[in-house]
Amino acid sequence: MFNSLTGIITGKFPKQVFIDTNGVEWDLCVPDSNLDMLPPVGNEAKIYTYLQHTDQLMSLYGFASADERSVFLDLLKVDGVGPKGAVKIMSAVSSARLLDVLEKGDLEMLEKIPGVGKKTAGKMMLTLKGKLKISESAGPVVSLKAASPYADVVMSLASMGYDKKLVEQKLAQLVEILTNDSSFAGKSQKEREDILFRRAIVELA
Repeated sequence: MFNSLTGIITGKFPKQVFIDTNGVEWDLCVPDSNLDMLPPVGNEAKIYTYLQHTDQLMSLYGFASADERSVFLDLLKVDGVGPKGAVKIMSAVSSARLLDVLEKGDLEMLEKIPGVGKKTAGKMMLTLKGKLKISESAGPVVSLKAASPYADVVMSLASMGYDKKLVEQKLAQLVEILTNDSSFAGKSQKEREDILFRRAIVELA
């Protein structure tokens, strides 16, 4: 029914975006991983949509690109994963990271994604492995949730003059890269923060 909405973003909140299209303000449920892919409040944006319409409710979901919506629709093919569950999964992990985990058949890592669990992970692997696609032009989508345990690092770098949003994105990328590094995972929180701080400075320079 709706393919997309183009208008002015009037509000951005966790898992929620408001967009005004010629005087009509729409309330969309949006994965957190997509929020920073959309322009700031007050700017024009195109948001790809999915309408959930049942006897009990009508909800509109929004995505920063057609690729992101495709990932959402693929997740809906998994038995037991509804729209809200798909948004929760996409809020916790980037589409690129999800694709990587599925292609590697890393069931253990899949089970650790919030909103998944052992049973759903098995169904996701069976349904989506080898079928989840992201166009190369889309680039990796970064989940800022990955950087949230390192708020002190973000603040330290921001106080040095680096752009806070850019710092969050860079830290999220580094955390995803280092997640599979057993030596990094085995270190204390303080040691991990030091490593990320030094790596981030090099990357941001």
